[in-house]
Amino acid sequence: MGLLQQDSNNVIIDAVLTDLGRKKLAEGTFNIIKFAAGDDEVDYGMIVRYGRTVGQEKIEKNTPVFEAITNNKLALVHPLVSLPDPNRYTMTTLSLTATQGLTGTTLNLGTGATNKQTVIVQQSLTGGETIPQELVDNQYIVVCDDRFIRIIGSTPVIDRNRMASYVVTRDGTLSSQGGSTVSLAVNAKAITDAQFTIYGQPTNKTIIRTVLRVTGMSSGAVTTFVAQITKNQ
Repeated sequence: MGLLQQDSNNVIIDAVLTDLGRKKLAEGTFNIIKFAAGDDEVDYGMIVRYGRTVGQEKIEKNTPVFEAITNNKLALVHPLVSLPDPNRYTMTTLSLTATQGLTGTTLNLGTGATNKQTVIVQQSLTGGETIPQELVDNQYIVVCDDRFIRIIGSTPVIDRNRMASYVVTRDGTLSSQGGSTVSLAVNAKAITDAQFTIYGQPTNKTIIRTVLRVTGMSSGAVTTFVAQITKNQ
């Protein structure tokens, strides 16, 4: 969905259906129940460079408006959220821990005995502040390449580019800051020798690296990590 620039006072919305939307429409189950807005095209560096007043004016006058696109993986990278506290200046972030196999933001997997690892994503807020209830994520969206990775315990929606989207419900307990955590059982799929030859690293065809993105559905916070899959490990 995109807003078309108009000189009149009327606001015209350009809306297109994603692959999933077209599928639902063909099945007769398509129904719009809510929408989300984003500001992916806005360069907030204008505020830093020119100050709040002039920077805001430059953003309003010079920012191009994105057209609607059918690829839902490219839209709403930076979703907007509504907060009751207009003075809030910090937002939650997502941090990663794992039972084992996590080095920095790289999760080490294999196609053998180490083909499954559990990654825990946890909300936090700087300064030890308690996370407001409206920012507590009760569900998360996990996007990954369906050719190499699956999330155990959840059924994905897979687009024509083989990108899988999982909706995962948070764990039952909250953190000391009142934020949610979610445990992701990340599983390396059965990968063929041909896939390793095609998608393996240029200098090592026994290793495939693929990115997973986790987004909190209430806070809009995003974190990414790499799954490194080693052949026969």
